[in-house]
Amino acid sequence: MTTTGWEPGAEEGDGREESGGKVRQARYSPPPGATEVLLVRHGESQPFDPREPFPLTDGHGDPPLDPRGHDQARRLAERLAHQRIAAIYVTSLCRTVETAAPLAARLGIEPVVERDLREVYLGEWEGGLMRARKDDPVFARVWEDERWDHIPGAEPNEAFSTRVGAGLARIAAAHPDERVAAVTHGGVIGQLLADATGSRPFAFVGADNASISHVVVTGDRVTLRRFNDTTHLEEGLSVVPEPPI
Repeated sequence: MTTTGWEPGAEEGDGREESGGKVRQARYSPPPGATEVLLVRHGESQPFDPREPFPLTDGHGDPPLDPRGHDQARRLAERLAHQRIAAIYVTSLCRTVETAAPLAARLGIEPVVERDLREVYLGEWEGGLMRARKDDPVFARVWEDERWDHIPGAEPNEAFSTRVGAGLARIAAAHPDERVAAVTHGGVIGQLLADATGSRPFAFVGADNASISHVVVTGDRVTLRRFNDTTHLEEGLSVVPEPPI
């Protein structure tokens, strides 16, 4: 998918005059047929114990939420409960299912699994092992070159981009003129937004747990409207770093 910024004709009030010939500043409105997707990062997951790696689902580490993550999920539900949300999507990994559960209960919506929005595959560092490799030279190369596949057996950026882009496209195609929530992962959000904006690969990696990012999908165009909204979690602006994956 490619991105678009401001689009003529996609703004409410374009060319509309008030009394005296004055024209109000335009306000954004999604184009006809567009899908608004709220990309939610899952809540904080349980700490990693090197003596007991996380269980795997679809080959990916699959830890449940930490108690703090459950609290974040509750706050997320309170934030979005009064929004016009037509569907909720989750991945095959339980931390997204658990994060979506309070919102799904409030809205009376059964979440749908979109497997292609599961986290980037980390090869030999799956099961939580990446958390214990912060001093590994390979970890430094991953962040310097912004490539996951420096990790042995990890998913190449190009394959990851294709996979998550396909997942987003399926969601958008199913919901024209609707708004949906997709509870997914930090790496996925980072990749989708990098693809949407044409940025460097890791420019948007590091969304906070239970944060909300907002894109508008129109055909093969993706417009970024919001990134890493955490006002439901903290009072005021939060710049506290969160785990990227």
